[in-house]
Amino acid sequence: MHSILLKAAKPIGNTRKPDAYSRLAPARQPLCRPFLSPTKTTPMADNKTISIKPINSRSANITQGKSRAPNRSMYYAMGYEESDFKKPMVGVANGHSTITPCNSGLQKLADAAVAGIEEAGGNAQIFGTPTISDGMAMGTEGMKYSLVSREVISDCIETCVQGQWMDGVVVVGGCDKNMPGGMMGMLRANVPAIYVYGGTILPGRYKGQDLNIVSVFEAVGQNAAGNMSDEDLREIEMRAIPGSGSCGGMYTANTMSSSFEALGLSLPYSSTMANPHDEKQNSAKESARVLIEAIKKDIKPRDIVTKKALENAVAVIMATGGSTNAVLHFLAIAHAAGVEWSIDDFERIRKKTPVLCDLKPSGKYLAVDLHQAGGIPQVMKVLLKAGLLHGDCLTISGETIAEVLKDVPDAPRADQDVIRPIDKPMYEQGHLAILKGNLSPEGAVAKITGLKNPVITGPARVFDDEQSALKAILDGKIVAGDVMVLRYLGPKGGPGMPEMLAPTGALIGAGLGESVGLITDGRFSGGTWGMVVGHVAPEAAAGGTIAFVNEGDSITIDAHELKLELNVPEAELAKRREGWTAPAPRYTRGVQAKFAFNAASASKGAVLDNY
Repeated sequence: MHSILLKAAKPIGNTRKPDAYSRLAPARQPLCRPFLSPTKTTPMADNKTISIKPINSRSANITQGKSRAPNRSMYYAMGYEESDFKKPMVGVANGHSTITPCNSGLQKLADAAVAGIEEAGGNAQIFGTPTISDGMAMGTEGMKYSLVSREVISDCIETCVQGQWMDGVVVVGGCDKNMPGGMMGMLRANVPAIYVYGGTILPGRYKGQDLNIVSVFEAVGQNAAGNMSDEDLREIEMRAIPGSGSCGGMYTANTMSSSFEALGLSLPYSSTMANPHDEKQNSAKESARVLIEAIKKDIKPRDIVTKKALENAVAVIMATGGSTNAVLHFLAIAHAAGVEWSIDDFERIRKKTPVLCDLKPSGKYLAVDLHQAGGIPQVMKVLLKAGLLHGDCLTISGETIAEVLKDVPDAPRADQDVIRPIDKPMYEQGHLAILKGNLSPEGAVAKITGLKNPVITGPARVFDDEQSALKAILDGKIVAGDVMVLRYLGPKGGPGMPEMLAPTGALIGAGLGESVGLITDGRFSGGTWGMVVGHVAPEAAAGGTIAFVNEGDSITIDAHELKLELNVPEAELAKRREGWTAPAPRYTRGVQAKFAFNAASASKGAVLDNY
């Protein structure tokens, strides 16, 4: 371990730069490779030859020339040497936090990234990014800060990278919104960058069953329905999460990490590694080394995140049975990348992409099982061989997707059933369906895997907040055939578009997952499954039709026909709209007020800069 004592400043000429935390560190080893000159060229993945810029071309704005003497003096205060100013300044956006187990294991990865940068000849500059715990905030007012944190994280990364003229950045994140927030920040700054995912959690265990965070939410519903003892509920609560890492199924964090690997902005196999395992630290260090090479080649995120790359990412999301949140986040990622992408593109990819992986929440296995079965590269190779992936897309290493996958077997191993062969998929088409109708003319998102019949017509049970809906479920007031409507929970109305894992988990636990429908202008956790439809747009607070649903109205959810309909005559709806005014903002100051004022529709990714 490094000493925690701060290194005292020494006279110029007798300094030794400490590590990125201003702590004592061993002397550096000689560089194993020389810097490339500005006039040299290097071959790219498509065999084109490009010129290479100076490796410190951005940071030179604040480190070079006599006029920058005051700037350099600030660096000398931290132990920099004069020779360091010829090297690239590389940020490490560190999401380490003891708020949540998703992020509590990130420091060792940030340390590994710092070591990798230093060994490859760069200067590591550490800075922090915030997080909240979706699992802890779930079902409370705090959950409304989850999506807000996506924007705060992306703002932090863009601000530090641009304000400090960094030559590149490693982003280290764990919990759900760390992922899209980090990627959006990388794309906004558009300097060479790589994402290091904190890694998945290992499963808990009780009575011979693997456990994860969703097990606890569903156990609450089982207990309320009288199907589980208080003692079993307590044991599941205490055993579900055995250590650090992000929630273990193909929930939002693992969905987004897998898609980043498919995009080419994370290293192969890195998205399904477990946080406690040594290979995760090794991958973080290697990521830093790869980034230094990308800085030399000037490979930037927007060179990688093209429309074809987005199609690759969404194909992997469909093939792995990923989270509904991926729809919202990839709309925002595409916006940050400046790529034309709409909610209808998800439906286009869904129709031609089978679900290949048997993963929770609706399936059997966890991310650690997927890793053992071959990881995301194996899934990608199956899709590539089937013509469902673009092999010519660039990755951060400078190789194409096809080159990265060249040594991966064409078909998954026969001794596992986590990844299915292309001719024996879990489902013939993807699971994230875009539903439209008079309730959602801009679109809504339904996860339709795991259901025997994804069609229901029933009476509306209307709730203007999540807590009263959850109470109704736990009190046994919701019965088979009902369609719950949870509204005023969208980007503006929530504000912050909170997730609904508590009520959906309670429905599953009560045995109502397939017989009760639930629609909302809010979001669902990646751990949610059942007859649920989220992201209904326009939202209630914007005057969407969901605002005019009355108790007892007939609603149809039909995933086969991709319809979400309120079975009320248009003339009646017109009467209900008369005199309607948007409710007063729930917040008038602070980040929630800013989010509510600026947020675009969920069908646009709920971004704040859709000007």
